[in-house]
Amino acid sequence: MPGSPTAEKKRAARILEILSAAYPRAGVHLDFRNAFQLLAATILSAQCTDERVNQVTPALFARFPDAARLAEVKQAELEQMVRSTGFYRNKAKSLLGMARVLVERFGGKVPETIEELVTIPGVGRKTANVLLGACFGLPAIVVDTHLKRVTERLGLADAPDPDKVEAELRALVPAARQTLFSWVIGEHGRQVCAARKPRCPDCPVRKLCPYPNKTESL
Repeated sequence: MPGSPTAEKKRAARILEILSAAYPRAGVHLDFRNAFQLLAATILSAQCTDERVNQVTPALFARFPDAARLAEVKQAELEQMVRSTGFYRNKAKSLLGMARVLVERFGGKVPETIEELVTIPGVGRKTANVLLGACFGLPAIVVDTHLKRVTERLGLADAPDPDKVEAELRALVPAARQTLFSWVIGEHGRQVCAARKPRCPDCPVRKLCPYPNKTESL
């Protein structure tokens, strides 16, 4: 059973403290140099590994260094460049739509508010929060599969809807710590708290976790 709101905030703060020490280099796994590149890479990362995206984007960004250049390309050419990331037709369409909206509505620049970001083709709240946290230094709760799974197991959030998970965590974690929280929880999900066979004996926050199906030591 969850404790009082104050107790849960203290537990969340302790979990964050421990995981921050465990993953001091946690952050975005996509390679990028600016907000435009991260936006494009995040669109490509849907149902694709970050490693594969990082193999594709160097040539993409060399050919199209900004939104204006990308907005002029033919979709067929773009499809071939992003083909290996999967769902390449939809991704190419989203990239073109993204670039054209940036040029037509935002002067070629990536906007810095979540309300504006989610109006861009291919951008939902998860992608918008990645941009806010990684590029603009703003509070961000990035609800990807790792964060949703880990926070549910830790008893920090249990809503089925990602937007509601984001709201629950924003109420639990101070704004100044939300982006860091997203990065370290995500890293913990990748390295230890896996979807299948979580490595519970190696978990640094095991004693703070109520997950009933812990993996036992062999």
